[in-house]
Amino acid sequence: MTPNHLRICIDGRLLTGQSGGVEQAIVGLASGFSQLNDGDEEYLFLVYVDESDWLRPYMGGPCKLLPAPYKTLQKVRRLVNSFPQASSLFRVLTKFRMNFVMKLPVSDGTIESARVDIMHFTFQSAFKTDVPSIYHPWDLQHVHLPSFFAEHERFIRDLKFRSYCDQAQMVSVASWWMKKEIVKHLPLSGHKVKVIPMAPPIDSYPVPTDQDLEASRIRFNLPESFLFYPAKTWGHKNHLRLCEALALLRQHYGLALPLICSGGTTPFFSKIQNCLRELNLLSQVKFIGFVSPLDLQCLYRLCRFMVFPSKYEGWGLPITEAMRLGVPIACSNIPVLKEQVDDAALLFDPEDPQRIADTMRRLWADEDLRHVLSKRGMEYASRYSWEKTARIFRAHYREIAGRPLTKEDQWLLRDDCV
Repeated sequence: MTPNHLRICIDGRLLTGQSGGVEQAIVGLASGFSQLNDGDEEYLFLVYVDESDWLRPYMGGPCKLLPAPYKTLQKVRRLVNSFPQASSLFRVLTKFRMNFVMKLPVSDGTIESARVDIMHFTFQSAFKTDVPSIYHPWDLQHVHLPSFFAEHERFIRDLKFRSYCDQAQMVSVASWWMKKEIVKHLPLSGHKVKVIPMAPPIDSYPVPTDQDLEASRIRFNLPESFLFYPAKTWGHKNHLRLCEALALLRQHYGLALPLICSGGTTPFFSKIQNCLRELNLLSQVKFIGFVSPLDLQCLYRLCRFMVFPSKYEGWGLPITEAMRLGVPIACSNIPVLKEQVDDAALLFDPEDPQRIADTMRRLWADEDLRHVLSKRGMEYASRYSWEKTARIFRAHYREIAGRPLTKEDQWLLRDDCV
């Protein structure tokens, strides 16, 4: 590195297993930046002290860790995450705090002391700083599905999004649909919002062997054929309608499709459990919690197809993962997923259990259709790679910092490169 090299900080202040797809996206970014050995940049990943093991294996080349101290609220959150039953108490404490303190967090000086030139906030939570920044709001779920949020939570999200977008030199999103949403609802200038698609997180993970596949089948007691749904149990992920669709298939066609769900649990999980009991699906639907990257790879490869009934997404990372591996997909017809899959998946109305059921029944029975969707998905997924995503971000970093741009940078900054 030369004395004038560009130093970028990427926000990785997460507790592993608690942040869903954001964690996987940061892993992908670390993998991508680690491949960039043709530049004069340094990438510092801001992580909590003693909370970097999840990211460390994917870092190399110009990437380094930048430890940050816990603040009081993060310490409380970490403790609460060890006891899921206490999560409702944490929500009450957060509401109480916001009633008296309406200020957003301010930088503790870590990135300033590290002489960071660009701060890249990779998820909704950020902090106030004078360092030029990029901010990535993954979705505006609180605008479209307000019933899943308490009033104070909607207030907090709106305050964060507007403040951090105003602070940032650039706002990044993963889809064209999300750009329209951000410009409309915040509102922002379209020139400030840049579309940078995310590659499949599994590209950074180890490829399983036959022995790994068999070990996962035994560990999770998997049936010979099953549906797979990787998602935390947030309300918008729509496990309830999916369970109703499974009950309809069993009731009308005698078809009991086994469903395996991975991902961490949330307070909403209690409603899902009640639904499973009411519909007599406890033996048909299995929740296996947060799984390792290797087990995730195995589950994709072992399932008959992936079902993704989410009501709202800013970008469906599992969609890109399934397409990369040639896993057939049945998913919601929400705009962002339609943008992602085009004709490489079967679509359904996520609010209509009968439509979900009919789509799953068709894909379960039609092997030729699964083969066609598998082939199309792999073709579409070939458009994405973490190295390309990293190069696009690098071009933006250089532009924001006023550094010279290469011909490749100039091309990557064009809207049509994505």
